[in-house]
Amino acid sequence: MGSVLGKILRVNLTTGEVKKEELSNEQAKAFIGGRGLGGKMLADEIPVGIDALSEENKLFFITGPLSGTAAPTGGRYMVVTKSPLNDVIASSNSGGFWGAELKFAGYDMLIVEGKADAPVYISIKDDIVEVKPADHVWGKNTNETTDMLLEEFGDSKARVANIGTAGEQLSRIACIMNDRSRAAGRSGVGAVMGSKNLKAIVVRGSGKVEVAEPEKFKATIKDAMAKIKANGVTGEGLPAYGTAILVNIINEAGIFPTNNFQYGTFAQADEISGEAIAEKYMIKKDPCFRCPIACGRYCEVDGEQGGGPEYETVWAFGSDCGVGDLKSIIKANNACNEVGVDTISAGATIAAAMELYQRGLVKEEELAGGPDLKWGNSEAVIEWVKRMSDKDGFGAKLAMGSARLTESYGAPELSMAVKKLELPAYDPRGLMGHGLNYATANRGGCHVRGYMVSPEILGLPEALDRFSLEGKAEWVKIFQDLTAAIDSSGLCLFTSFALGAQDYADLLTYATGFEYTAESVLEAGDRCNNVERLFNLAEGYTAADDTLPKRFLEESLPEGATKGKVFPLDQLLPKYYEVRGWGADGVPTEDKKKALGL
Repeated sequence: MGSVLGKILRVNLTTGEVKKEELSNEQAKAFIGGRGLGGKMLADEIPVGIDALSEENKLFFITGPLSGTAAPTGGRYMVVTKSPLNDVIASSNSGGFWGAELKFAGYDMLIVEGKADAPVYISIKDDIVEVKPADHVWGKNTNETTDMLLEEFGDSKARVANIGTAGEQLSRIACIMNDRSRAAGRSGVGAVMGSKNLKAIVVRGSGKVEVAEPEKFKATIKDAMAKIKANGVTGEGLPAYGTAILVNIINEAGIFPTNNFQYGTFAQADEISGEAIAEKYMIKKDPCFRCPIACGRYCEVDGEQGGGPEYETVWAFGSDCGVGDLKSIIKANNACNEVGVDTISAGATIAAAMELYQRGLVKEEELAGGPDLKWGNSEAVIEWVKRMSDKDGFGAKLAMGSARLTESYGAPELSMAVKKLELPAYDPRGLMGHGLNYATANRGGCHVRGYMVSPEILGLPEALDRFSLEGKAEWVKIFQDLTAAIDSSGLCLFTSFALGAQDYADLLTYATGFEYTAESVLEAGDRCNNVERLFNLAEGYTAADDTLPKRFLEESLPEGATKGKVFPLDQLLPKYYEVRGWGADGVPTEDKKKALGL
């Protein structure tokens, strides 16, 4: 089967049973791997309506057929589960080296089910798979846990995925950290891991991922690498300044969300930009497995070192909270990595709390001696990350995420979230396609389900008028389907700045031995998006949930290059449903399901 190993590792924490199962060729080809295959298997295996933090939920750690190969950026993996944040399908992507190592150990995926009686971790060394006590690392931060388990494992080249105190405390915005600074960040997947008393997964493999047609695969890689190097974003911008190169670009477009999306520009944007990070605090680049882009930063502030921050993190703890102090943003990022919490949701939830405070809904006495929540308070973004991870006082409310926080104060409109997942760093009032993606993305407010910033701001693969509605539904579908296919393949989404569907089809064909075309790659992405949609509909979501916060639909931006704009969702959503082959109610038609083999 080439790069598809055909092996599933299933660990039941309730019984301690470890099983090795076969993955069928049919499913492997139809769903590719990663996100697509994980979504299908989750939908098949868990009952409808379960509590995401119950023993009945499952965790799927899934690689793609290009994970562990020499394909550029071939180190990604997905964590798929039911989200405790919003009860939709969660599929969270991470880089680093952990995903490749799972393939080297001989497995396409790991399925974790049940719940241990006490804290445990899973040790994987090729065929030797054990469930071991983790009482000694429970309560430790992610870096301490990594150090202690590597020493115990006896091999410094092993890779560790683990949760911090946020996951242990079942924070609904907790993430899973691997390789110290890489995160399966969104949708609260770390809380699901914590609910199972699973602290970590340590993996070391001695194998190699073979491909079906080595010479053709090698030639295709060479061609892909040339395209990546020649592209202005992947060959120049991201390598030089990381993802935070976007700070000034997005700010100039008037869509850099400030003070919880009340404004679209931030006066101190240049002080927290990728250029500023590179000049003042960056020690070295921090690339993932087989990555020629190397967008990761490794920084030092006041003797404190760590990976990041990314663009979204810079924004979340920066302009969204009115903070222009880069040092504090980097420290808040490091704190998130240590406690294991999603930086986007954490920063956005603090921003929502700051607006509640601004409007007099959160009182000073509720903060119990913690830093005040005035806009621009750089101490607050660091301290409240720590307190939310321990559910300390007001921090317990922050740990719920912005939707539950604002609802508890009778002001749900102040949560800048879709389906309870906090929006990232682009104001949809200035991006018609990207805003439509926010409203329809299956896991909620997500930018990496259909990154329409690429054509609407960066002009890739072609420049689109960001304010025009024409053709945007079609573009969003294409971007969402291609993204799903990339997430399923084991490659990084950033490759899509330079590569197209045919490039991915060639890589997949020569790696797996299955025949893919540009059309079948996009069809697999379509299949993935429809499986996720059907999962969410079964859980009670409807077309009414394909919306945006009231602020974007009714309030225009007061300044900047996007001044005066609101988002015309009612004009875009019906067309999107039509393009998808769904009914006016947002439900996939029988013809659509039949065409995709669902």
